[in-house]
Amino acid sequence: MISNDELIAQARDARRWAHAPYSNFSVGAALLSSDGRVFTGCNVENSTYGLSMCAERVAIFKAISEGANEIERVAVVTDHEHIAPPCGCCRQMIWEFASDETQVILANLSGDVRTYKIRELLPEAFDARYLEGVS
Repeated sequence: MISNDELIAQARDARRWAHAPYSNFSVGAALLSSDGRVFTGCNVENSTYGLSMCAERVAIFKAISEGANEIERVAVVTDHEHIAPPCGCCRQMIWEFASDETQVILANLSGDVRTYKIRELLPEAFDARYLEGVS
């Protein structure tokens, strides 16, 4: 089983490929799927901002496109002095493929680390429960 430290190291590695010329806020993510595979991602910015993609979503899209459909853990590494949580959009995307026990590990380049359950970061998530019976 891959350790949190190994997952953080892979997220840190992925961060090197970030394309962040506008915000200068490079982010890397590494996602451990329930089948034991790791998928990485980095943020990719665009001058029109709305077309930019966060590292967490890049990793999720890669995982889903390769047949993984449940996130066990995800590590997110930033180059900021403070640990930065995923944006709201990424929290919702993690929730979509998470279980109640899915861990979100946040780290920075200084070695600070905090671990949360996704339900702590998104306590009132919108999910399939709200779509039952909707046509």
